[in-house]
Amino acid sequence: MSNPPKVYRCRTMRSLVNRLRDDFQSGGRDFILLFAYNGTGKTRLSMAFKDAGKRKRGVARDTLYFNAYTEDLFTWDNDLPGDSRRVLRFNSTSRFFDAFKELEMESRIRPYLHNYADFEFDLDYEKSEVSFSRGEITHIKVSRGEENIFIWCVFLALAEAAIDAQPGQAYDWVNYLYIDDPISSLDDNNAIAVASDLARLLRRGRDSVKTVVSSHHGLFFNVMHNELKQQQQSKTYFLHKARDGEGHTLRATNDTPFFHHVAMLSELQMASQTGALYTHHFNMLRSILEKTATFFGYQDFSDCLGTSGDEGLHARALNLLSHGKYSLYEPREMVEDNKALFREILDGFLARYAFALPAVAQVQPAAVEVAP
Repeated sequence: MSNPPKVYRCRTMRSLVNRLRDDFQSGGRDFILLFAYNGTGKTRLSMAFKDAGKRKRGVARDTLYFNAYTEDLFTWDNDLPGDSRRVLRFNSTSRFFDAFKELEMESRIRPYLHNYADFEFDLDYEKSEVSFSRGEITHIKVSRGEENIFIWCVFLALAEAAIDAQPGQAYDWVNYLYIDDPISSLDDNNAIAVASDLARLLRRGRDSVKTVVSSHHGLFFNVMHNELKQQQQSKTYFLHKARDGEGHTLRATNDTPFFHHVAMLSELQMASQTGALYTHHFNMLRSILEKTATFFGYQDFSDCLGTSGDEGLHARALNLLSHGKYSLYEPREMVEDNKALFREILDGFLARYAFALPAVAQVQPAAVEVAP
């Protein structure tokens, strides 16, 4: 019988960062992949990882990162005379843009951008702004997805510069890349393309920089896992908030590739068993039912409900209870009647489809290592 996957309990964000950095420094890893739901603290972890590099004696910084804060470095200037010359401004005071002009970033960004988009751009280094064009039409405002792709390509160009940097050159200080959810607003085809291109760049730069990639997107995560799994120096984790609310747990998933919907079902089953059921769990359950219905070619998620005879009631209940604007960040506990109804629906679904659910959120005492 194989040993269960190792689970690390990290009570503080600093101990979680130390665990990841130790994988690189003592464990000989080149890549770490983290899967975590929104609201788990992925962005906060990326900043804590970056800040840890600044705490090292004699080191000003060691991490180039991409997260929601990176996207905030770019803002649209829409309030213009004649409403005709729209530009995307970037915060040139940020150290993210060190040597931006020196590296002639236009020539570095363009090859990446042409992989995903059909628009062109011009960089004005003096005014710290970007203008976009498509054909003969200039100073257009691109869509949110296109904007995100452009910013992502800026980061890829900087990451490439860091990988290729020689001592004394721009970005030679980068020892780590930390990339958190780079595919917001992208469809599945682009998500696959981004993951494949990123994995190719990371493999090329493995001798220069070490990389953490975190995501809540199941497809992106699995593509990255499959692209890097042949590398013996990669490590894959499921990041989860500890059940008692104190810190986080890291569950190694290298031996058993992690799938988003299966982990979500495991989460719901645990919540059902413990009674910690909140209103947003109806939204999560309906999402799983809809994906299952699509997989089997059914026209409606109700076709995936159990065979107890109450399918009509359960479908109506899900339609009603999954349409509220329930937030993961401000959870509200279900009333007891709704808890009982939720258990009926979930148990009926699991009885009909025998998923092998991993204990992703549970901690086996024999497999736990606690970090202070």
